[in-house]
Amino acid sequence: MARIPSITRKDELAPEHHAVWEAIAQSRGHVIGPVAALLHRPELARRVSELGAWVRFESALAPADRELLILTVARTFDCLFEWAAHAPLARKAGVREEAIAALRDRRAPAGLTAPEAALVGYVGQLLAKHRVDDETFAALRARLGDRGLVEVTASAGYYALIACTLNAFAIEPEPGAERLPV
Repeated sequence: MARIPSITRKDELAPEHHAVWEAIAQSRGHVIGPVAALLHRPELARRVSELGAWVRFESALAPADRELLILTVARTFDCLFEWAAHAPLARKAGVREEAIAALRDRRAPAGLTAPEAALVGYVGQLLAKHRVDDETFAALRARLGDRGLVEVTASAGYYALIACTLNAFAIEPEPGAERLPV
């Protein structure tokens, strides 16, 4: 059970914050998960949501790379909601089932292609060790260039914020959603 109530209806906010709720709902199609918790501070929710919309819908990262990155963050933080929300999106984006299983089962880099391993290794090191070794940095830089590295780094930070929000407030996925073993 979530530790704080989710704000999922516009009328749960003061009228001066209705525009924030409407913008988030329009951008995402609904208000659930981390944003529903962040709406306890509407301006924060607005800013986080705007960054999230850019990362998810306007970034130059290939959709499969973005979703693999998100699953790496979800696994690193053992974030049930983030995993449940993005595992199906990863499949739709073309992430191989073997790569999803390798992350889920904590076998990566085993089961990953070299390009997948470069991305997962970079994100995993950044989040777990707070640094990225030179070899891992160079491998992803060779694949994505400097602009791609900046997008991967910022995206990992954004999804880490989302995972921390979800975990701190114990926001669970919907019943029947794909479960991440923790």
